[in-house]
Amino acid sequence: MRETQPSQTAVMAAAARAAHLVVDHEPYIFRDTMAAALLGAKGEEVIGYHRTYGDHVVLSGTRAQVTARSHYVEGRLGEGAGQYVVLGAGFDTFGLRNATGGRVFEVDHPATQRWKRELLASAGLTPPAQLAFVPVDFESDDLMEALVAAGFDPREPALVSWLGVAMYLTEEAIAASLATVARFAPGSELVMEYALPPALRDEQGHAFAEFALPAAAERGEPWLSFFTPGDLSSLLDRHGLKTAEHVRQADCVAPELWNRQDALRPADLCRLARATVTG
Repeated sequence: MRETQPSQTAVMAAAARAAHLVVDHEPYIFRDTMAAALLGAKGEEVIGYHRTYGDHVVLSGTRAQVTARSHYVEGRLGEGAGQYVVLGAGFDTFGLRNATGGRVFEVDHPATQRWKRELLASAGLTPPAQLAFVPVDFESDDLMEALVAAGFDPREPALVSWLGVAMYLTEEAIAASLATVARFAPGSELVMEYALPPALRDEQGHAFAEFALPAAAERGEPWLSFFTPGDLSSLLDRHGLKTAEHVRQADCVAPELWNRQDALRPADLCRLARATVTG
């Protein structure tokens, strides 16, 4: 992203979660009941595109991607971690919907967080006490130092969500963040989304990538990193993280949720890796 501008990709992701409840039919994959209120007028503009052109592969594909991955990672919160770290939080709304009582640490670029705070104020939404904003530039800042300064306890296990971020980073920046997560307390868990190289994508994934990747580059947010599952597992292992599973988008939710009458179809372009800190 550009140094002084908030991420447009973050807006697109939040608007797609909101649009899912407007454009698509039940059963819903994920209910983000706060995204539309948070985004305000900007969200209405993007949601309008989904209303009008919602069957297009990029719009329907984005809704499928962001709802499936959120369904999966928020489902992991039931495993008992008292701290939830959202890396590249963008306009994630779990901190506003949090019913677990645990601490939530939203980590993102300072420009995006400034914009989010302005949107919260405009919408009359007050961040709860359990929510901490942690401004970090993943390419240059010390992630652990920033988290601890915000109240994070590295001695207690945490669930770390890293969705829709790694593909925009260099492998060096990814490795630096993994090395920090590996210093979290044993039992901590990372759920990381990553992009597949072209040879591993399915037909739906190729169709989505054909439109989405050039559009991201035009916004100044090109995809930079791609991994096979084996290569990513090796990278995780080198940084002290043990891979538990790789999850296709189709497998992020119960199979019956893909038995649909709307345009949502799973694509194998990005997968989730779940890994644990072994200590």
